[in-house]
Amino acid sequence: MDLRPAEVTSILEKEIANYQGDASMQSVGTVLSVGDGVARVWGLDDCMMNELLEFSGGVRGVALNLEEDNVGCVLLGDATQVKEGDQVKTTGRIISVPTGPSLLGRVVNALGDPVDGRGPLAVSEDDYWQIEQPAPSVVERKGVFEPMLTGLKAVDAMIPVGRGQRELVIGDRQTGKSALLVDTIINQKRTGGGDPENPEQMICIYVAMGQKQSTVVDVVNRLEAAGAMPYTIVVSAPAIDEASMQYLAAYAGCTMGERFRDEGRHVVIMYDDLYKQALAYRQVMLLLRRPPGREAFPGDVFNLHSRLLERAAKLADNAPEINPRYKAGGGSLTALPVVETQESDVSAYIPTNVISITDGQIYLESNLFNAGVRPAVNAGISVSRVGGNAQTKAMKKIAGSLRLDLAQYRELQAFAQFGSDLDKATQQTLRRGERMVEILKQGQYVPMAVEDQIMIIYAGTSGALDEVPADRVAEFEKSFLQHMADANPDVGEEIRTSGQELSDDAKSKLDDAAKAVKAQMGL
Repeated sequence: MDLRPAEVTSILEKEIANYQGDASMQSVGTVLSVGDGVARVWGLDDCMMNELLEFSGGVRGVALNLEEDNVGCVLLGDATQVKEGDQVKTTGRIISVPTGPSLLGRVVNALGDPVDGRGPLAVSEDDYWQIEQPAPSVVERKGVFEPMLTGLKAVDAMIPVGRGQRELVIGDRQTGKSALLVDTIINQKRTGGGDPENPEQMICIYVAMGQKQSTVVDVVNRLEAAGAMPYTIVVSAPAIDEASMQYLAAYAGCTMGERFRDEGRHVVIMYDDLYKQALAYRQVMLLLRRPPGREAFPGDVFNLHSRLLERAAKLADNAPEINPRYKAGGGSLTALPVVETQESDVSAYIPTNVISITDGQIYLESNLFNAGVRPAVNAGISVSRVGGNAQTKAMKKIAGSLRLDLAQYRELQAFAQFGSDLDKATQQTLRRGERMVEILKQGQYVPMAVEDQIMIIYAGTSGALDEVPADRVAEFEKSFLQHMADANPDVGEEIRTSGQELSDDAKSKLDDAAKAVKAQMGL
């Protein structure tokens, strides 16, 4: 038989080129043991860290412990469907979630699967992003300089938040932390009219970890009633979910936000809350037999939060030239993490960890909340490390000394309770402070436009309210803002569009309006 090697080679090459079969390889392992949402698997020698695994019962898992003789993975579903001896397959894919505009207005779980009963998401394979992404480097970032307005006078005046900042919201349970976040989401409607197609519209992502399902439903209903859902994504990992889902939800939400940020959009993400996420992470790690550290948390619990919060950034305009990952420059991801304290102990392990990572904190105090000061912001402990950079010039000028004045008022208030005779200056400080506290009070779910905030705070700091009884300050505020909207709408328009300090003309109009309203009130 005459063999022609060249002919045989060409036939083989042609056959290989035409072969359309599935050439991908999968590792298949066996479940050694399963319990408490954790499975030990043997036989997955080429498994990757954080790789998604598929169990024969249709349940998915994530590989977290790559040991010499087995792989420890946490189950992302019903653990009762998995038993010893079941087959496990690798997927070759690091755990990923869907991203993009199709998620807007939806409620999804930690894996990006919809849980709102409104059908599947319209996403392609390219829309799936890994939940662990590198944080932007120093050269890819820009300083914080644009305000991210919450609509709350106490926050925007004293503890301003800028786009790209990480501002911690901290306080005991039932002090208004989640209400502050919902107000912030509702207020973002002003940035682009609530239209997610508008490039100016701030995208909001609310990540609920370890919350009651009823609480998440209430938040969604509140956002829908305010018309805020079209530009919002809610990632829900309620207390009923597995601990692994509660711990992964924050990274999933962050990845969804990064997709918009990398396309040049502005995003604010709320993690509610990181203390519950740390507890879920501790549970998972102890079940995986990782060595416990302080308070039984694993040694990398600091890294758990730092690698999440460092991903918040304001991108430089030339970021795409430095890294092709970014499709457009100038986008931002602002993080508002929440940490719940026990008995107002801000020096506990997790609170101090997160305080050291963030760019300031808004401390909500239960004593103030119970005394009717809402939002219950403690001006003494709260701080923004970005400060006036995240404020308009007008707000920076009129609210510059507000925090110090309020702190001084609180100190003198405690001293004045002893009933000793007070000099005129002290009495004046107490009178002004009492009225400023009343001005900074605000109802729930009614965020205020920045021009209205500036006008009423100017009225307080200029002394126009000193003769108004404290219990009538709210009445004055309503009448004053209405008077300005009717008689001098140009002042509000000037504040909103110019970005400059209040002009002398605007100040005189504000002073005249204050006098007119006081006369109208019979003062």
